[in-house]
Amino acid sequence: MTSWHALERADLVRSLSEAGPDAPTLCEGWRGRHLAAHVVLRERSLLVPVGGGRLAERSDQAIEDAAARAATADGFDALVAQIAEGPRRWHPLSWAAELANVLEFFVHTEDVRRGAGQIEPRALDPERVEALWGHLLRMAPLAYRRAGAGVVLVRPDGVRRAVRRPTGDQGAVVVRGEVGELVLHAFGRGARADVAVEGDPLSVEALQGAFPGGGATTGR
Repeated sequence: MTSWHALERADLVRSLSEAGPDAPTLCEGWRGRHLAAHVVLRERSLLVPVGGGRLAERSDQAIEDAAARAATADGFDALVAQIAEGPRRWHPLSWAAELANVLEFFVHTEDVRRGAGQIEPRALDPERVEALWGHLLRMAPLAYRRAGAGVVLVRPDGVRRAVRRPTGDQGAVVVRGEVGELVLHAFGRGARADVAVEGDPLSVEALQGAFPGGGATTGR
C-alpha cells in the first residue's frame, strides 16, 4: 500500500530545499523558513496544532523564533532535515500521518512552488489523484463550512460530489478543476488555483466572499 503522506513529505522537503529560506510562499507573511518552522513545530510540539487566544500567540511566536534560527543556510537545512525525519514517536501525528498530512503537505508544497508567481500545476499520476480526491472528500464539508452557498466539486473526467448543501436563499456553486487545484481552492488558495466557479451570481459572490479566486461564470 502506497504511503501517500511519505510521498507528499518528500515533495515538500525537495521544494523547500530548492526554494531556500527566504523564498516567498502563499502563506501571508511567511517565507520558506517560516513555513518549514510551522511544519516542524506542528509535528514536534503540542502547541502549534491548537489555536485561539494565548495559545495562538505562543504558536506564532514559536514559529517566528524557529524561523529566525533558520535564516542562515545551515539553520534552514537543519530545519528541513527535521521535516524529512518526521514527527516524534510520542506525537499524535506519528500514527495519524496518512489522515492528517497528505493534504497538508500537498498544499504546503504548492505554497512554496507558487509563492513567487503563477506556474504550471504538477503532473500527478492517476493513483495519486485518486488518493488526493479521497482525502479531499473527507475534509471538504469542514473546509467549506464558511461558504455562503452550496458547493459541488467537479473533476475534468465528470466525477462530481456535493460537499456542502445550499443554505438559506443561496443555491449551489460548481467548482471545476483538476483534483490538485480543487484541493488548493478548499484550503483557501483559490487565487492561485486553476479552477472555474459556476453558478448564479449571488451564490458565486457568496462563495467567493469566503473563498476568493477562480474564474467565475453564471449559469450551469
